[in-house]
Amino acid sequence: MSELRLMKGNEALAEAAIRAGADAYFGYPITPQSEVIEYLMDQRPEKRTGMVVLQAESEIAAINMVYGAASSGKRVMTSSSSPGISLKMEGISYLAGAELPAVIVNVVRGGPGLGTIQPSQADYNQAVKGGGHGDYRMYVLAPASVQEMSDFVSDAFDIAFKYRTPVMILSDGLIGQMMEKVVLKDERKRLTDAEIDEKYGSWATTGRKGRERNIITSLYLEAERMEQRVRKLMNKYQRMEEEDLRYEMIHCDDAEYLFVAYGSSARIAQKAVELGREKGIKVGLLRPITLFPFPKKQLFELADQVKGVLSVEMNAGQMVDDVRLAVEHKVPVEHFGRTGGIIHTPEEILEALEQKIVKDGSIRHHTTREPSLL
Repeated sequence: MSELRLMKGNEALAEAAIRAGADAYFGYPITPQSEVIEYLMDQRPEKRTGMVVLQAESEIAAINMVYGAASSGKRVMTSSSSPGISLKMEGISYLAGAELPAVIVNVVRGGPGLGTIQPSQADYNQAVKGGGHGDYRMYVLAPASVQEMSDFVSDAFDIAFKYRTPVMILSDGLIGQMMEKVVLKDERKRLTDAEIDEKYGSWATTGRKGRERNIITSLYLEAERMEQRVRKLMNKYQRMEEEDLRYEMIHCDDAEYLFVAYGSSARIAQKAVELGREKGIKVGLLRPITLFPFPKKQLFELADQVKGVLSVEMNAGQMVDDVRLAVEHKVPVEHFGRTGGIIHTPEEILEALEQKIVKDGSIRHHTTREPSLL
């Protein structure tokens, strides 16, 4: 049954995986997402639902275990943080190429390299541009609260199986570590092997006797067959844009200026909207909930209304490129961000809007007190 709890984001996500009817979790500990596997180990879901929880010997081993379980039609998940996700990227590309459903969670920390264990949004490009090799995309959900950390798990599984694709939940160390009230969804029963065979037997390697075998692969040596596969994937991604785009608009009806922010940055930017309106600046917020697909059409239409756009991110400037592409030079687009694990404040965001874009209704192009990179 659904219930109300006070939980960390990482813990809420782990509990949601059990309740979503996950068959297996394969992972490896890394700060700031280690609570995911720690919570799962503590809860002993194999006794509750039969869910398998295994700490692999490495991130590479974990993602290949995901590949194997997904091949048999199982609902399987893994999680890590930035350097660990980099190690998983080859396996994620294989999952996309073989058209296998899986849920991958990235609780982002600062980089590059080993970086810091503090929160960041610097893995945006890695997540939405593919990250691994080849022509593929992932459906990417960006939670902005502990509640969404929980809710998006079952949503991610549904999308993964709808499109037979890896789905990423792109969080960060702030949301993963913060505690909030969360309403947990009712528990789903895991599918039996017979139910999996009935629902997914057309592609899954269920081992059922008396039928033609299925082959799971991403290898196509003939160029024409490989091109057909890529075109099939591209058509799938177009369907995602048409059917499963998610976004939120806040105070956009009369907005003259616009923040674009996701995840933790969107929470902070929402307060900056309130501060701006108290000063008489009509600013709104567009929050992409799916980073791929991205709300390009909505941004394009808002660009006819607003005088300028500020992309607010905890990085040196990544999503801002997609914002600029979406508005197609209709209005100026600037970036404001902090890096190294520093979390921006609402006051800093509003100051950046005023200094970079707003001045008596006109446009200015110069830096704030932050370095020009940001």
